[in-house]
Amino acid sequence: MSLLDRYIFRIAGVAFVATVLGLTGVIWVTQALREIDLVTGKGQSILTFLTITSLSLPALVAIIAPVALFIATVYALNKLNGDSELIVMSAAGAPPGRILRPLMMLTVLVTILVSLMTTWAMPASFRALRDLITNVRADFVTNVVKEGQFTTLDIGITFHYRERAGDALLGIFMQDRRDRQKPSIYIAERGQTVEIDGTPYLVLEKGSIQREQPGASDPAFVVFERYAIDLSQFGSDNGALVYKPRERDTMALIRPDVNETYYKMPGTPGRFRTELHDRLSAPLYCLAMMAIAFGALGTPRTTRQGRGAAIGMSIIAVGLLRIAGFAVSSLVARASWAVALAYLIPMLGFLGGLAFAMGPSLSTLRLRTPSRRGRAPAAA
Repeated sequence: MSLLDRYIFRIAGVAFVATVLGLTGVIWVTQALREIDLVTGKGQSILTFLTITSLSLPALVAIIAPVALFIATVYALNKLNGDSELIVMSAAGAPPGRILRPLMMLTVLVTILVSLMTTWAMPASFRALRDLITNVRADFVTNVVKEGQFTTLDIGITFHYRERAGDALLGIFMQDRRDRQKPSIYIAERGQTVEIDGTPYLVLEKGSIQREQPGASDPAFVVFERYAIDLSQFGSDNGALVYKPRERDTMALIRPDVNETYYKMPGTPGRFRTELHDRLSAPLYCLAMMAIAFGALGTPRTTRQGRGAAIGMSIIAVGLLRIAGFAVSSLVARASWAVALAYLIPMLGFLGGLAFAMGPSLSTLRLRTPSRRGRAPAAA
């Protein structure tokens, strides 16, 4: 890497790192504030809070990195032009490809980073987040519920107990509305959580169960002296932990189990297909966004030639590119023939940006280069 390459690479690289850290930090703080209820309202430790919020970082980096690369490229080219360095390089005979080379090196590194995020880190973090939330839900009596408060889980469970006496809970009320057609209400004088072979149970004593039956005017009552509830069934919406497409590793998307009950559900194969090609095509947007920025600002301009319009047009082009990408993602879920578009759109952005940068610059250079056979004008 030459001195010029290192100089341009350093300017763009520092801007990229600063942008990634800044944007990721801001978005992470906003998400962390949304999850602060884990500590204040649900009794979770600060470690659990930090773990849950930090597991979203790979997804944030994968989304922010292409945008940060675009901002870094715009900043680097604008700085070089503002300091007249881009003009000097062009006057010295440096072609656009010479200036593009260090930016391309940075883009390759960012593309590899985004590839690692989308194909490995993101699904692993989503899977770990699902496992953590499942464990919290499964032992919600210990981790979530507080004495004298009604606590509602997002899966449709409402739990309350009057007071705690040692390890026992007194005055228990639990409503299970996961199946809205057959809601159940558990009432017991006392209960206790126990663990058998790694599975948590809530053992209720001296209580009753009220179950509503579809089509029946009166609910059914069951009175018991002792009743055990498997708390692990509350770890997921349907009692069995099933990973969604975004939580599965990439090989599971490439070779899905077609006999799986979840995969046979309507629309699920399309979601698998969309998730797979979103992961594989996401790194290409790094190439496209860098090329669009270079196409808009890679040509040197004097200080009298404003660059604001070029920056504005590049921002619009990047926005349209991402909108087209999101539209294709929804189309891929419905039709397999649209898979090619998921890769074609970012590649068109990349090739279009390079063509716009190289074409006008080369033609302008040929027009401004004096002929070797030309003679100097005679003195007046």
